[in-house]
Amino acid sequence: MTRDFVPGSPFALLSEAETAAWYAYMKVHLRLEYELNRQLRADSGISLADYHVLVALTSEPGGRMRVTDLAIRIGWERSRLSHHLGRMRDRGLVETGTAADDRRVTEVVLSGAGWETLREAAPDHVAFVREAFLDALGSGEQAQLATLLERVYDTLVERGSLPRPSDHP
Repeated sequence: MTRDFVPGSPFALLSEAETAAWYAYMKVHLRLEYELNRQLRADSGISLADYHVLVALTSEPGGRMRVTDLAIRIGWERSRLSHHLGRMRDRGLVETGTAADDRRVTEVVLSGAGWETLREAAPDHVAFVREAFLDALGSGEQAQLATLLERVYDTLVERGSLPRPSDHP
């Protein structure tokens, strides 16, 4: 791949190999986000953002987390999450309230309707993930990709501004 120097282009600062890797990642990331969101909305009536929150809550006993911990887990700013949780609460997918052990802390819990929504959405969503992403890779490639992405994630945690989510992948 040959590229011309374009003043002001961020890619002018990357090598050809770096540009190719970053561009390939961005194409997949942006298209995958669009397609996953489209599939969830069409098949389940929820957004990809809703799904991220619902799945993250299932990683904790009782589907309950502190809002700050949930924001870290899904990589969102707390204010964005708070606004989104308000919309999800209005639709009956989650409940929010103060923590029993610390009244200064807000917790969110997956409601019965949230659990049911996730149970109904998961089969079609997983089938789409398999069809659109995983089936493009052989099993050895899936393992290799997982290893590479974990390495990138560890670097992001090390050099980024959010702490590592507690005790969960």
